[in-house]
Amino acid sequence: MAEEAILGYLATSEEIPDSGQFASQHGFQHNDVVNVIKSLHGFRYIDAQDIKRESWVLTDEGKKYAADGSPEVQLFLAVPQEGSISKDELQKKLEPSVFKIGCSQAGKNKWVDMGKQVSRKVQHVEDKVKDLLIRIQKGEALGKDDINSLKARKLIVAQTWKGYSVKKGPNYAPTRKKVATDLTRENLQRGDWKELEFKEYNFNAKGPPAEAGHLHPLLKVKQQLKNIFLQLGFEEMPTNNFVESSFWNFDALFQPQQHPARDSHDTFFLEVPSTTRELPEDYVKLVKRVHESGGYGSRGYMYDWKREEANKNLLRTHTTAVSTRMLYALAKQPFTPKRYFSIDRVFRNESVDRTHLAEFHQIEGLVCDKGLTLGDLIGVLNDFFSRLGMSKLRFKPAYNPYTEPSMEIFSYHEGLKKWVEIGNSGMFRPEMLLPMGFPEDVRVIAWGLSLERPTMILYGVDNIRDLFGHKVDLSLMKRNPICRLGID
Repeated sequence: MAEEAILGYLATSEEIPDSGQFASQHGFQHNDVVNVIKSLHGFRYIDAQDIKRESWVLTDEGKKYAADGSPEVQLFLAVPQEGSISKDELQKKLEPSVFKIGCSQAGKNKWVDMGKQVSRKVQHVEDKVKDLLIRIQKGEALGKDDINSLKARKLIVAQTWKGYSVKKGPNYAPTRKKVATDLTRENLQRGDWKELEFKEYNFNAKGPPAEAGHLHPLLKVKQQLKNIFLQLGFEEMPTNNFVESSFWNFDALFQPQQHPARDSHDTFFLEVPSTTRELPEDYVKLVKRVHESGGYGSRGYMYDWKREEANKNLLRTHTTAVSTRMLYALAKQPFTPKRYFSIDRVFRNESVDRTHLAEFHQIEGLVCDKGLTLGDLIGVLNDFFSRLGMSKLRFKPAYNPYTEPSMEIFSYHEGLKKWVEIGNSGMFRPEMLLPMGFPEDVRVIAWGLSLERPTMILYGVDNIRDLFGHKVDLSLMKRNPICRLGID
């Protein structure tokens, strides 16, 4: 047994200088010796010090070249000693990877003439790469330049060996004394509990992890944001309809039908059902008129508005489609100021990369009241984002088809030491609100941002695909704490 060998060796010697050498000399597996050392060290039978040694080992590619020769030499040997060979014929003699690397390295070494016909420039070469790889397999030391050359070609990798040096500990004994872990009924009846030595309790030891469900980081941040909106007196809008008509998603927002966002390259249109069944006809006529010829102080877009475009069904590109429906319903009642918010999924035909997905979450808030100004919007934004821990804000003029004025929102990122864009905002245009039936003095201020961006910052995720989608590591939910967003 490894334990008996270690304790017995220390009975006559002061130290085991190297656990690796000890294991090989006594015929043990090093992992078995390491496990015993850790156990004995925990009970203070021994004192153990870490040992680390760096060495180089061959990669799978390096092992292949050590056996078969480097690609450049394999290619050189495949070229006839006299005359030449076509590249196509040469390629058939070698594996694709060997041919590609061999052409590069043999040409670099000026061993062959790489034209349409390949011929030798020299008659004899030495396979230095193979020789170096074999020396590493034998454990021989190489010069720095040789190591760097092999490492650059990914033929070797560094390997760290870990072991221990061992000395007697304060509780050393030639054999381990068995300690009791429980006081049993039989111990009390026999009376032998008086002679027993009990294992000390480790009050710092962690118990087994509780098996329980875990919320996704997006759900945690979503709930915190929802709490902020509710504290500010907002009502949540129903966002259960992922499918929307182009009318509510675009036209009712005074977004022209020739806008690039309405192209299939940016929007997912449905094949079945391809069109909506019904729309409020009186309201549709007013929207058509304001698009074609304007009104309410606007010239409109002066184009031929088409009903068939408005009827097309799509996956909503923003939750503002929900806001439009809510405002239209609000305008049909005696006017009452309202504060609405929503947090839900939207869909856009985006190219997927580290920061973009075709499906993501949008956060949206709006306030509808009489006499609202741009100053009110800035004040609400400062209050909202301060509760997210973002107290330094800047605003930059921007353009949106359905808001005027419009502003991009920037916050100072303490970690990056720069200003970063965090959202968009503006005041809904009269061409959008007045056809709904609102009084002329009613204004709506609104803003929006994605849920994924603040979540990525808070959880230190740099690739959105690691946060949301089918490739997410489920352990992400278990190992992350509940997120707090600076709510007092």
